[in-house]
Amino acid sequence: MKILLAIDNSVYSKAALDSIMARPWPKDAQFLVITVIEPVYPEYVSFHANYGHLSQAVFDEIKKSANSLIGETVDILAKHFPDNKVTGEVLEGFAKEEILQMAKEHDSDLIVLGSHSRKGLNKFLLGSVSEAVSAHSPCSVEIIKIKTKQ
Repeated sequence: MKILLAIDNSVYSKAALDSIMARPWPKDAQFLVITVIEPVYPEYVSFHANYGHLSQAVFDEIKKSANSLIGETVDILAKHFPDNKVTGEVLEGFAKEEILQMAKEHDSDLIVLGSHSRKGLNKFLLGSVSEAVSAHSPCSVEIIKIKTKQ
């Protein structure tokens, strides 16, 4: 069984990780942990020559943080499931597209991800990654939600 865990640095992703660790998995289960960072397009922010290098510096810091997040999560899963294969990868692009593409390439049996539970204008403007992944996935999708006070 191949499980794809898509994370960002949020409590929703922590809940998805906790969900995976809360149950037993077969010895042949393989975990692939991914995070997706959007690329920086310097030509859009380089309207002034002084800003191009800043956008690249910000992107480099985001990528460093993403690699750290993946490394830490892979270590946690590997310690929790020492008999299982656990790998991780940082991808660049749009989250919805990259998660779906990796699920196909990895021949995943299950995608697990957290939901930010956006509503209204936020959902319209920011989109719903979990909804898009669920609608277009080549495999089963488990969306982990956190109960929020209303």
